[in-house]
Amino acid sequence: MIVGGPGRAGAVTEKRPWTYYALATLFTVYMAFLYGPMVVIYVLSFQGENGGVTFPMVGTSVTWFQQILQPGQMANIPVSFSRSVSLAAVVSALTVVFSVAAGLGFRRKFPGSGVVFYLAVASLVMPSLLVGFGIGLGFQFLGLEPGLFTSALGAQLTWTLPFGLFAMFAVVNRFNRSWEEAAKDLGASAFQRLRYVTLPILLPGILGVAMGAFTLSYDEYARTTLTIGSKNTLPLEIYALISSATSPTLFAIGTLTTGGSFLVIGLTLVLVMRMQRRRTLASMKAG
Repeated sequence: MIVGGPGRAGAVTEKRPWTYYALATLFTVYMAFLYGPMVVIYVLSFQGENGGVTFPMVGTSVTWFQQILQPGQMANIPVSFSRSVSLAAVVSALTVVFSVAAGLGFRRKFPGSGVVFYLAVASLVMPSLLVGFGIGLGFQFLGLEPGLFTSALGAQLTWTLPFGLFAMFAVVNRFNRSWEEAAKDLGASAFQRLRYVTLPILLPGILGVAMGAFTLSYDEYARTTLTIGSKNTLPLEIYALISSATSPTLFAIGTLTTGGSFLVIGLTLVLVMRMQRRRTLASMKAG
């Protein structure tokens, strides 16, 4: 359609096809389906003292947040939270170390590299409960006691490592090796090239791997339930509470834990953007 008077160039406007509106509607429904339950949990976590786990709300309060720390039924939440954070931190660190090493190692083809890669990511196609069951059964066969930083740690690494490998391979594939060659021409040793050139350039991707592994481990349930032993992590503790009793305290726990996850993601993104900005400014000055 052409808009404009005679003797002057008109503005051409194109009518959007029906598929545009169909995709926009589908995306809106998807976002509502994804974030709608989260919004409901956030709202109900501020339910009044005499309210329940459904609408309508009976006033508003922060009573259910206070009950998380009170002795009684919810007394294990702070302890299980500390276990989940500690385990997630260790899993994140190990995932970063193995992923970076694998990403750098796979830059050159070696005999059996394809087999090694597919073996490393094979756990993604196996049901999580079967992976946890196999690890727990293996510990029982060897006469070892399952624990937080033994069997549970191994089970969670089978979940976080494949994602870490995929992410790091993508980051390393975009790495320009001419920077390493320039450092080599200037007399830098292999360790100096790794420390002062390779790792700083890969650091934003490394932080992304660390964040992803932390959140995957923090929320993991299926692979942990048969390998954790007698000490629950936060997801297992929440499931136990859902099975025994239901109150808005569970919503308060969900609000706090989700807020913590978003905080970790947000801080990581801010840190990555600051690194990229510094790198851009340094490139402009060097140019």
